[in-house]
Amino acid sequence: MPVASLSLFRFDGTLDRLWVVTQMVSARLTLRNESALRFWKLCGSGTGEGFTPRPNWGVWAIMATWDDLETARARTAQSPVWQRWRAHADESATVFLAPVSSRGTWGGVNPFPAGPDSGTGPLVALTRASIKPGNARRFWAREPEISARIGADPNVIFKIGIGELPLLHQVTFSVWPDAATMAAFAHGNTPHGLAIKSVREENWFSEELYARFRLLGAEGRWEGRALSDRLGTATVAA
Repeated sequence: MPVASLSLFRFDGTLDRLWVVTQMVSARLTLRNESALRFWKLCGSGTGEGFTPRPNWGVWAIMATWDDLETARARTAQSPVWQRWRAHADESATVFLAPVSSRGTWGGVNPFPAGPDSGTGPLVALTRASIKPGNARRFWAREPEISARIGADPNVIFKIGIGELPLLHQVTFSVWPDAATMAAFAHGNTPHGLAIKSVREENWFSEELYARFRLLGAEGRWEGRALSDRLGTATVAA
C-alpha cells in the first residue's frame, strides 16, 4: 500500500536558513535520482497559524510518497537529502500516512492513491490548491478568519500550512481525532464552509487536491516534544 510522508524541519540560525533556501534548487537534483520516490515536493511554510501568505523562513517541509511503510521509514532515515536537512535543522520530525481517499491533482497527477480505511487512529486532512492570480486577493481576504478558527478549535490535534509558492500554491495539513470533528469544522455555515462554497461558485483555483489519511506513526521532535506524544500515536521504530 502506498504511504505518504511529511517531514518538517525548523532552522533557527541565519546561515542555516540561507542554506535551506539554496536547497530549493540543489535538493531537487538529488531527489530526481531517488529511485524509491513515487512523488515529492519541497515546501516552505506560513507564519502565525501557518495558513497565511507571509513566509516563515524557519520552517520547511518535504512531502513524499513511497511504495510502502518500510521503504518510507528507510529512505527518510537514510536518503542524503533528509540526512543533510536534519544535520542543519534545530528540530525535525516526520509523520507517515496511509491515504484513504483522494480526489484532484497536484502538478497534474494524483500522488496519493487511496487504499482501504482501517477506521482507527487520527484522521489527517490535506488540501492543496493552485490559486488563480486574479483570485488571490479574494482568497486571502477569507483566510485570516479561517486560520483563527482552526487555531482556536480544541479538536485539531496538529496543523501546519505549507506551500511551494507563496500566495499562489498552498497546502493545508491538519490532524483530527475523527471524521466527525473534521467535518464540523470544514463544512456548513462556517468560515471554511463558506469559503469552499465561494471556490465552487467563483472558480478560484486552477488545480485542487483533497486527500484524507490515517496516521500510521511519527518520529522526531517538534516544538520541544516528541511528535508521537503530541499526535497520540506510536513512534515509528527505525
